[in-house]
Amino acid sequence: MKLQPDRIDSANVIGAHAADGVTINGQLHTSSVIVPWTGEVLPWPCSALEDLRAEHFEQVARLKPEVVLFGSGTRLRFVRPEALRPLVEAGIGMETMDTPAACRTYNVLVSEGRSVVAALLIQPPA
Repeated sequence: MKLQPDRIDSANVIGAHAADGVTINGQLHTSSVIVPWTGEVLPWPCSALEDLRAEHFEQVARLKPEVVLFGSGTRLRFVRPEALRPLVEAGIGMETMDTPAACRTYNVLVSEGRSVVAALLIQPPA
């Protein structure tokens, strides 16, 4: 059953998610991505939680969202605090959840007109 429209007033919409990728605006992404509420969906050059550094979150902070939803993959895992420094210094809130929950929450916040970014960690199949 389809729960979200394909597009919400030019906002990016996450239509589906699976362990090996997410569909955004009808396009499948099989590597980590940054999904801003509007504008271009950006590649996020990381494939493992252990690889996340401050530079990864600097890329997210430059979008200046109200809040960032970090999708940690198929299960809930947390980023090392020092990697989050760019968000903390910019006063941007972040919530960590598994990727399916981050995708659902992102769509709800976008439908409310919020400036939200989903930073989704997609790990290649083992």
